[in-house]
Amino acid sequence: MARFDIKRTFKKDLYNRNGNIRAPEVRVINSDGTMVGVLPTAQAVAMAKEQELDLVEISPNAQPPVCKILDYNKYVFEQSKKNKDAKKKQSKVTLKELRIKSRIAPHDLDVKLRQIEGFLKKKDMVRLVVVFHGRENQHKDIGIQMLQDAAKRLEPLANVDGGLQQQGNRMSMTFVPKI
Repeated sequence: MARFDIKRTFKKDLYNRNGNIRAPEVRVINSDGTMVGVLPTAQAVAMAKEQELDLVEISPNAQPPVCKILDYNKYVFEQSKKNKDAKKKQSKVTLKELRIKSRIAPHDLDVKLRQIEGFLKKKDMVRLVVVFHGRENQHKDIGIQMLQDAAKRLEPLANVDGGLQQQGNRMSMTFVPKI
C-alpha cells in the first residue's frame, strides 16, 4: 500500500516571513510601531533576529513591500481572533416563506400573521404567498386584498420589498424587518 504525503497549508504559512520574503528591499516597521525605513531584505531579517522576533510581510503588494518586526505566532493568533469576532458580528439574514390559500379563514390568517411577526422580530425576511387553485384564479382581487391587509398590519415591524408580485397561480409579497 503506497503512502502519499499531502502538502498541507497551515495558518502559520499565511504570511511570508524571514527568508521567504522575495523582494530585494522592504519598508520596515519596528516592533513598537516606528518606521525604520527602506532596507535590504537581508539587513531587515538580521535586525529582526537581533530582537529575537520575525520579519513578517504585512503588505506584499506595496512598493516596496511593507514588513513588520513582530512575534509571528502571536500575530497569527491575533488575526484569527479578529476574524472570529468579525464572523460573530455578521448577521445572517434568512428568508422564510409562508403559503396560504385564497380561501383561508380569518382566524387562520391571524395565526399566520402572528407567525410572520415572530419571524420579523428575529430579523428574518418573510415572503407571504397566496396560492390560487382552479376557479380561484378568477378572483385574484381576493389575494390582492389579503396581501394589502397583511402589509397594513405588519407596517410597524416591516417594509414591503418589491411590492406585489404575480407568477402564474401565485401572488406574493416580501416583508423586510425594520432595523
